[in-house]
Amino acid sequence: MRESADDLRGLRECVARIEGRRGGEATSSFTSGHPALDAFLGGGMARGRMHEVGAREVDDASQATAFAALLAWRARGTGKAMLWLRTEEAERRSGRIYAPGITELGLDPATLVLGRMPDDVALLRGAADAARCSGLGAIVVECWRNPRALDLTASRRLALAAERSGATLLLLRIDATPDATVAHTRWSVRAAPSVALAANAPGHPLFDVELLRSRAGPAGGVWRMEWSRDEQTFREPTFPRPLVRLPAGRPLAIPVGALRRVAG
Repeated sequence: MRESADDLRGLRECVARIEGRRGGEATSSFTSGHPALDAFLGGGMARGRMHEVGAREVDDASQATAFAALLAWRARGTGKAMLWLRTEEAERRSGRIYAPGITELGLDPATLVLGRMPDDVALLRGAADAARCSGLGAIVVECWRNPRALDLTASRRLALAAERSGATLLLLRIDATPDATVAHTRWSVRAAPSVALAANAPGHPLFDVELLRSRAGPAGGVWRMEWSRDEQTFREPTFPRPLVRLPAGRPLAIPVGALRRVAG
């Protein structure tokens, strides 16, 4: 009878986990706002899952960091806080998170909670505890290089905690070589040149983004994404100045001097 009771208890727990994954925010999705990327993903990215964002080169660290922050903002849901966890070494490498810079992106610093950990072991332990909290909308876990503590077991623990709570976890990997994780998606981010606006004003942030892995479908897509501060969404890059409409049904006349400059 003891064995039967244990089996029944285990079956009930398994059913409860399955029901939890079928309902609520854990099975919903959030969009980036970029039409082509969202369509490629079948409508958006899964909420309540662990997604990995990486920069292969240190020079792209700030761009990958901004991309992870903006994705987390899109994923967090209405009225929920966003938690950012990092180590003291990460802060020494990349500097403190700057509240006015967050505001410049159109985000509200008051919704962001920062946690600084002494080492990678404490970072991952804190991330696992935070991922169990359903009151958090999104969690960014910033890792540099390849911490020994971030093995397959640790990443699975993070992913399961996020699935059960419904909080979306962004694992930010800087200067790291790809290794085995159970992330739902894996992204590589590179800096893209911003186009100045009228009067030479700073342009919108641009990102070159590649989907390296997806558990729900094919990978390999590459997109250039622009962040709109006012709309708080990603979109296709826009032209800062109006384009000249070409005459329909008529050949385009190009000055001979211009052709010589192009050819020469």
